[in-house]
Amino acid sequence: MPDSVPQIPQGKTLVTGAAGHVGANLVRHLLAAGVDVRVLVHPQHNNRGVEGLPVERCEGDLRDADAVRRAVTGCVRVYHTGAKVSVTSPTAKQTRELWQINVLGTQHVMQAALRAGVARVCLTSSFSTVGFHADDPSRPCAEELPFFPFIDWMPYSRTKVLAEIEAFKAIADGLDVVIAISTGVCGPNDFLPSRTGNALLSYARGKFRAYIPGGYEAVGVDDLARGHVLAMERGRKGQRYTISSRYVTMDEMLDLFAEVTGKPRKARALPPKLMAGVARAVSGAMTAFFPDVPQHLTPGAVLVLSMQRRADIGKARAQLGYEPTAIEPVVRAWYEFFVREQMV
Repeated sequence: MPDSVPQIPQGKTLVTGAAGHVGANLVRHLLAAGVDVRVLVHPQHNNRGVEGLPVERCEGDLRDADAVRRAVTGCVRVYHTGAKVSVTSPTAKQTRELWQINVLGTQHVMQAALRAGVARVCLTSSFSTVGFHADDPSRPCAEELPFFPFIDWMPYSRTKVLAEIEAFKAIADGLDVVIAISTGVCGPNDFLPSRTGNALLSYARGKFRAYIPGGYEAVGVDDLARGHVLAMERGRKGQRYTISSRYVTMDEMLDLFAEVTGKPRKARALPPKLMAGVARAVSGAMTAFFPDVPQHLTPGAVLVLSMQRRADIGKARAQLGYEPTAIEPVVRAWYEFFVREQMV
């Protein structure tokens, strides 16, 4: 492994998925640093995340190779944050859409970057692509642990593994790619909003009735944006870097929700094993009869919380100089954003 990192040229920078939670915050971080930003957004989606920003706007669908090629052409750097995020038990049609957007879309970005001579691509990936210790899933996991496919992973998680494979195929063809692995994203500019953002909104509206004990790795949006830029500037070609702020339990997060909203906790803790069985039954029925209704209780969500996975961010610290910040102010800013946007 080389000790030095090549100097990545400055220039026009493309952000895919720029209206999403990750992309909207990354774009703002880049603009604050004086970067010339182009964004790729879907013309039929909610694009409030980039409205009013001084960016060059390019409309297109990641599934359209020609649209992706037009967006990439002329750019020196590419941040590929665009993806369809889902924790549901999808129908066959929804599964195909996940694969088309997350896998084929990544292939289109990588091939376009190769043809356009892009200096470096930073791919946003998911912590679910990182393996875990089979004897104790709660032990901190480093990027080198291989993905274990033989449990009930969400289809989204599987597509992110395949997206990374597309990145490594492009690396073999000569493209410089680094991968920023995101954990559970927290923070403002959550316009869509995200699944965890919906949980905060439900709590604020007094509709958060029950929860599953456990926990997960959380990352504040500023930490995640900074981690992406550090990976672009200092990362080593072909390497994966986990970006997280810290591990939080559901009890800790609910205490934070109570603090920022000023509303007392009323949600009841439910046994994970019981809820896993309920989730399998309910999620299957919901998928069959109400495929477009968002689901909060899914087998994948129960699995993630009950595993209580921790992230080892030692590699990001050592190679990128990344240091996480506190999560508490991020949750407060998150709620204040929802209030300001009249979403609660």
